[in-house]
Amino acid sequence: MSDILIVDDEKDIRELIADILRDEGYATRLAANSDDAMAAVDAEPPALMILDIWLKDSRMDGIDILKAVRRNNPDVPVVIISGHGNIEIAVAAIKQGAYDFIEKPFNIDQLLVVIGRAMETARLRRENQSLRRRDAGAADMIGVSPGFRALRVQLDKVTKSNGRVMLAGAAGSGKELAARYIHAHGPRASGPFVTVASAAIEPERMEAVLFGRESPERGIEPGLLEQAHGGVIYFDEVADMPLGTQSKILRVLVEQQFARVGGTAKVRVDMRVISSTTRDLKAEIAAGRFRQELFDRLNVVPVAVPALGERREDIPVLARHFIEQFNRSQGLPLRALSAEAEAELQTMAWPGNVRQLRNVIERALILGDGTGPIEPREVRGETEGAGDAGRIALTGGLATLPLREARELFEREYLLTQINRFGGNISRTANFVGMERSALHRKLKSLGVMSPRGAESL
Repeated sequence: MSDILIVDDEKDIRELIADILRDEGYATRLAANSDDAMAAVDAEPPALMILDIWLKDSRMDGIDILKAVRRNNPDVPVVIISGHGNIEIAVAAIKQGAYDFIEKPFNIDQLLVVIGRAMETARLRRENQSLRRRDAGAADMIGVSPGFRALRVQLDKVTKSNGRVMLAGAAGSGKELAARYIHAHGPRASGPFVTVASAAIEPERMEAVLFGRESPERGIEPGLLEQAHGGVIYFDEVADMPLGTQSKILRVLVEQQFARVGGTAKVRVDMRVISSTTRDLKAEIAAGRFRQELFDRLNVVPVAVPALGERREDIPVLARHFIEQFNRSQGLPLRALSAEAEAELQTMAWPGNVRQLRNVIERALILGDGTGPIEPREVRGETEGAGDAGRIALTGGLATLPLREARELFEREYLLTQINRFGGNISRTANFVGMERSALHRKLKSLGVMSPRGAESL
């Protein structure tokens, strides 16, 4: 959205308005009828539309075009102009969402004032929406576990600087959330936060998306780097960036400037760079898929984001947070989480991490058959928990062991699960399993159980 689309069936009027706007520094596109206008909007929504009510040889009049634009592109402000203006047309246009109505012959200064105000209003609306999204994202950074607290300490340190940060962690562990936290609590909080979804952008379009484009037909189209000026740019899954683009990004990081695709003028940018990856970038470098020089530039401050399995104490906290969030955003029931369901969640495997937990809670609220506490059966996977109620399914190996060996194996796995569940806290584990702390220590020693980190015997 970088130009103004002028729609008028009179060629002289179109070109006059276009010449005036170009003198004021605006890029413009022209359309003589409804088909050309809708094709232009579909190809690339403009920053603003100037629209005549009466269009000769058109399938749609200005009001119909206005309705279609407001329906499909509600962020595009539309200024209506007409030589047949009257109060009824003006009222109809405003009711359908037009920003303002100007009658021909119009005063040029008046038109420029209206255009300036309309574009400023649209910009402020976009900024407000962005701020609301950013604030909501920053508030989601919650947890109580030692792993989470260690992460927060690291993030709080890096927010005070402008250094480049590399966030490493499993998919769904919350790397983008950590990046947004850095942005929201740093000196660039009032600037934009721009995400580059490296894996989602087609390689042949990557450079145009990042650097923007220039052409005589469409003027200047800023890319993501330019949009991030004054704020933060976040390279999500940076290992998916094509090698050719990597070398150009490296030059941008060194020179803090670049040329748009199709252009020659240098564009200077001031931005903080945060990257993330789920891969081992050193292995990618060894395989020739990632540039060592770019890694050195991006990996100034490496931060590891723990997987959900490493912060099981946070699972009940996160689950309750998601319940409240879905109640606010979707009107789903505000249900409590039973103690049994908490234990179930804390002992489950979470290959999809926090994202998977969020999905499990949403599913339980949508498919749940009541407003009472969420029970274990509602959070289990489709294949888990099958069988008769009150019975535990034995694995093949356990079922073949004598009772004494099976009991020892069960006690060992059970106690390890509880220790992991409570983040290695022996006092809390002992309290939950109903043993004295000293008795639990003796039991663990007899079973040969080591601490979760394997550093010393419990």
